[in-house]
Amino acid sequence: MKETLFLSEPGIACAAGNNAADFWRSLTTGSQDGLVKVKTHSGREFYAAKIREGALKKTSARYDMRAIQIEDAALEQIAPAVQAAKQKYGAARIAVCVGCCDNGSELSVAGHREYFEKGAFPKYYSLEIQGADYPATYIKEKFGLAGPAYVFATACSSSGSATIKAAQLVQAGIVDAAICGGVDVASDTVLLGFDSLEAVSETKTNPFSAARSGITLGEGAAFFLLSKDKDLVGASCGGGMSTAPGTTTGLGSPAAPIALLGWGESADASHMTAPLADGSGAFCAMNEALTFAGLDASKIDYVNLHGTGTRLNDSMEAKAVAQVFGSLAAAVPASSTKPMTGHTLGASSSVELAACYCSIVNNDKKSSAEIKLPLHVYDGNYDPDLPRLNLIGPETKFNKRINVCMSNSFGFGGCNVSLIIGKTNG
Repeated sequence: MKETLFLSEPGIACAAGNNAADFWRSLTTGSQDGLVKVKTHSGREFYAAKIREGALKKTSARYDMRAIQIEDAALEQIAPAVQAAKQKYGAARIAVCVGCCDNGSELSVAGHREYFEKGAFPKYYSLEIQGADYPATYIKEKFGLAGPAYVFATACSSSGSATIKAAQLVQAGIVDAAICGGVDVASDTVLLGFDSLEAVSETKTNPFSAARSGITLGEGAAFFLLSKDKDLVGASCGGGMSTAPGTTTGLGSPAAPIALLGWGESADASHMTAPLADGSGAFCAMNEALTFAGLDASKIDYVNLHGTGTRLNDSMEAKAVAQVFGSLAAAVPASSTKPMTGHTLGASSSVELAACYCSIVNNDKKSSAEIKLPLHVYDGNYDPDLPRLNLIGPETKFNKRINVCMSNSFGFGGCNVSLIIGKTNG
């Protein structure tokens, strides 16, 4: 019998909000205030989801770049839980697993530009900036940890892979707790790179619409503390971090602990960027997650779709969901939160897992008439060539409580991850 692994309230920083409460408010009202026009150094302009000016603070990091400031803003929200775990288990018994696709582009691009202009790198530049490990190294340095640390770069599924590895490390007894999540930035390098692939939408992303034309990139971070000990994590969401068991959600009732119930991974390995068009790779990941959790698809109360707004992704994901859920595909509530958060790349899986976490906790003990879930913001012109999904709108009615959620993340080349979280009885 596998051990139950509990998740803390998420620390969150993104265009939709810099804490769980603001994040949840944006998702359930469909606010796109964080999506703004940005101009790259090439002169090209794009919509991007950006954290508001002045919201980030300088850090004590050796390389204090925007990605680290975003990461730190999210980590501060789970700091009490991390410190409690450190006190209980010791610094060497806490792992760090981070999903990130940025290699210090903010400082490295500027440093190389100066090198080409002046023949020497600026004093602030070090090759370590470009090391993939630095987002995890910073977390170890911030909290004084001595356990294993990893960074995963499987594109859009990176932080999902990081979460799975964190769970495996705890289950294997290598560590007793793990900080898991992801961070990424919407730098010029990222914006222009995706534009070269003709994947960026000229307008705000429009997932599952017949008129969809690509992604809207974003920046953000989300982190959890994962542990076998529910007393370390609590279950508060939207009301500030708490490490006490039996914490209330602000809804006037005790919140059940939230656990990582199951996960699935698969690899299409058929193309450098495109997924398998039939959705078979995504289906495998979702089906594996259900099998691991010991659940039938009918037990899933909400699906957070990867929903990038590209032609290929939305098509294959709709097919995969239809295959997994069968006749229930048109009934299970589903939405893509990327129209509010932007596509946060390596952070997207953890940001969207945070949306699932808040969906469970903020609807605890509510009647079906009171339930609110993340809206699916698009033009309403559903692509008739896709299997029909139950995309959540302002008038969507719900017929059962939200106890178990599935979050899907599908990266370049078919790196597929599906995570399932839900309430437990202890």
